Amino acid sequence: MIGLTHYLILSAILFCISIAGIFLNRKNLIVLLMCIELMLLAVNINFIAFAYFKGLIAGQVFVFFIMTVAAAEAAIGLAIIVILFRNRNTINVADIDSLKG
Repeated sequence: MIGLTHYLILSAILFCISIAGIFLNRKNLIVLLMCIELMLLAVNINFIAFAYFKGLIAGQVFVFFIMTVAAAEAAIGLAIIVILFRNRNTINVADIDSLKG
C-alpha cells in the first residue's frame, strides 16, 4: 500500500527539481514559469496527501485556491512573454528590464 511517506517523498523530489530548474536556468522565461508550476504541483500533492490521510477536506479546498493562482500566473506570465517577444524578438529574462514604461 502507498502511504503518506511515499507522497511526501514524491512531493519533495518534485519541489527539488523545480528549485534546481530555477537556479540552473535563469535565461529562458518559459522554463522558469514551468518550474514555478511544478513547485505549486508539489505543494498541491502535499495538501491532498495530508487531507486524504487525516480525513479532512481543508487541504482539498486549499488546492482549488492554489490552482486558481497557478492559472492566473500562467495567463499573466504568457502575456508578458508575448509582449516581450513582440518588442525584442527574444524571451531572455535579462531583456525584461527594457519593458519599463
